[in-house]
Amino acid sequence: MTQDRLGKMLTREKAQGERAAVKRLLSTLGFDTPKALTEFVTVQRDAEQAALSEVERREQAAAERELQAARREELAAERERAALRRAALVSLGASGDDLVDAERLLATDDEDADEAQVSAAAEALRSRRPELFGEVRMQVPSAPDGAPAGRGPQRKTPASRPGSAGLEMARRRGLVAPAEFSDAR
Repeated sequence: MTQDRLGKMLTREKAQGERAAVKRLLSTLGFDTPKALTEFVTVQRDAEQAALSEVERREQAAAERELQAARREELAAERERAALRRAALVSLGASGDDLVDAERLLATDDEDADEAQVSAAAEALRSRRPELFGEVRMQVPSAPDGAPAGRGPQRKTPASRPGSAGLEMARRRGLVAPAEFSDAR
């Protein structure tokens, strides 16, 4: 026997032993052919991937639900702050369109101001803008001719001659005696 022939025989025997071992393993595992084992393993891997994907989908759905819950909580807190502000303004007498205007003008230092801070801000707004709370500001009385009153002294008689207005002012201030005034006419 030559070395090559012995090598080929050993290789053939070794391959035959490997095939026998694989057949024994397949029969122990309950498979008829190596192809059946390959298909089974492939199906199992696909199922693992699908299960992993299912877990990921569940995690995504849970994260989405948490995000929606956080949004709902945020909106509820905003509604609560708006109700607190509105209640403070209504308690001071604001209503209707004035209430809407007062809500827009109500300013607090803190976004999450407590009831005391909101009440203080509402009181400050009430002192600045009482008309929003049903209070009427003192109207400036008007003169009988329709001109607003309080804009200085009104003339009783129109000035007829040049300089007579200046003499009238001097007389009212006591700088010119009434006799001098009457002589100037």
